[in-house]
Amino acid sequence: MLPLAFNLRGAKVLVIGAGVVGARKAAQLCEAGARVHVTSTEVRASLPDGLARLEVRAYQRGDLASFALVVSATGRDEVNDEIVDEARERNIWLNVVDDPERSSFYFMALHREGDVSVAVTTSGASPALARELRTRIAATLPANLAHVADALRHERALLHQRGVSTEGVDWRARLVEALGEQSDT
Repeated sequence: MLPLAFNLRGAKVLVIGAGVVGARKAAQLCEAGARVHVTSTEVRASLPDGLARLEVRAYQRGDLASFALVVSATGRDEVNDEIVDEARERNIWLNVVDDPERSSFYFMALHREGDVSVAVTTSGASPALARELRTRIAATLPANLAHVADALRHERALLHQRGVSTEGVDWRARLVEALGEQSDT
């Protein structure tokens, strides 16, 4: 398992299933800027605003064509079997909800403040544990993270404008100052 952050802005994503879990995944993907399409035999939960498309019908082989990423939230093993086969044939990233063995990626428990994201994963072993850890970690974080990230983005941009690489910069003192921490040196 290698945790990565994908830029999904504008990516075409398919969620199959519109129950509570499918709706939650669709909302997360919309928040990430993906163009989310939902296909489901029925809509059993409130779907997020901003969907690119909703089709009320059963999954059909070929539905995965042209999608970068797919979430299967059908709750039906026989349908998931077909979706898994098609995703593998097409080399499409697939999350089968509640079936980590057949998933090529997992959703992480996420805490966001502006551009700062803290993510926790148990590699699918226990999403409840990941959520609990995320909540505990979030409670310990400074309240000004979004502001600090914006300020540091600006400072890095100014250095880049002057032709200075930021790779060798020791940011520790600036971070301590920005986060309002006491230096232990």
